[in-house]
Amino acid sequence: MASGGRYKWWLLLLLGAAYFLHQADRAIFGVLLPYVQSDLALTERQLGHINTVLFLTIAVVTFVAGFLGDRFDRKRIITCSLVFWSLSTMGLGFASSFAAVVMLRSVATGGGESFYGPAAMSLIASYHNKTRSLAFSIHQAALYLGLMLSGVLALRALDALGTWRKVFVAFGVAGLFLGVVFVFVLRDGARDGASAAEGARLSESFKAFFGCPSALLATSGFVAICCVNNTYITWAPKMFHERFGLDGATAGAHAMFYHHLFAFAAILAGGWVTDRFVARFPRFRLGLQVVALVLGAPALLLIGRSGSFAAAMAMTAAYGLFRGLFEVNTHASVFDVVPARHRASVVGFMLLLAMGIGAFFSGELMGWVFETFGSRAYSIAFAIMAGTYALAALLTACSFFFTFSRARRLAEVGGGVVPRVC
Repeated sequence: MASGGRYKWWLLLLLGAAYFLHQADRAIFGVLLPYVQSDLALTERQLGHINTVLFLTIAVVTFVAGFLGDRFDRKRIITCSLVFWSLSTMGLGFASSFAAVVMLRSVATGGGESFYGPAAMSLIASYHNKTRSLAFSIHQAALYLGLMLSGVLALRALDALGTWRKVFVAFGVAGLFLGVVFVFVLRDGARDGASAAEGARLSESFKAFFGCPSALLATSGFVAICCVNNTYITWAPKMFHERFGLDGATAGAHAMFYHHLFAFAAILAGGWVTDRFVARFPRFRLGLQVVALVLGAPALLLIGRSGSFAAAMAMTAAYGLFRGLFEVNTHASVFDVVPARHRASVVGFMLLLAMGIGAFFSGELMGWVFETFGSRAYSIAFAIMAGTYALAALLTACSFFFTFSRARRLAEVGGGVVPRVC
């Protein structure tokens, strides 16, 4: 199917709606966390364990999802993923113990959501070529809308429905409805480099990613973004609740809204700008990512040290702005240096690394920090997050200066052939 025409924009609308629910379902757990923790008597370490299992599940399942996304019908993968995670979100409303939360949120919801990303990113890339950065930025903007509005929606739903349990059920029902729409209107597209029946072997996809220093260096920024973001959406609402005396839902709404509002604006503007500069300056994507990481680090540091609510909100907005500028090109910068036929597998490998490391970072490490350091925990946690950004900026800059140009040329001329060294 041709990549042109109006359907490629309808595709973005459909997938954007799914990604909105994908992130909203995940974020409302952080917004409703004070109520869930109180009702089920969960400890701080148990909250960390929930995150650990979630990220390990995503890491392992996404690896499988990427392999399948390069070989099977992407419409079916995306639709089944949406339906499964929506059913799991509904089930979370009936959880009565720590074990039930782990199984329904960390394993079932996390596993179901994992099948979405690789197939969706590959499908968007099949329909968008010259508009790829803009398309990815619009899709990513749906993530921000989900995270930004999750606090407001959760608060309104909590007021209307009375309990946190019914809020999870309501979000799950919305996902099931969208799944029915996907059955009738979503369609797969032609793949670049190979048909589904001629998909690359797993070993070839593995070499295309892990044998390419540029792909790994660019992925370091994505790893940092995921570690920091998953820590933020879990613990920031709790910090604003405890430090500034806001009730749980209000703290969650503020933590999500301003951060993601600025990220939303940045990613839309950044996608439009990138598509206009990258043709003349192919390293523009990486350069923008390095700048975003460098400027995002001090914003994170100051969130943890803010003594007033207004200062904390200003820094969360700055953090969101620079996060958005980075995520314009999260996948596009890696797609530049690997053959097209490996795209879904590459997304799976990226998430394998990001969520595998994130399982330790935002689960075990941060759970230990918050249990050990008491009133100093938030400033220490955000300092660690700032240092993670700084390290990722250094690694991404190595790709910008030393490896990107050659890797990009090899990916373009190699097509479906995996270069030995890129």
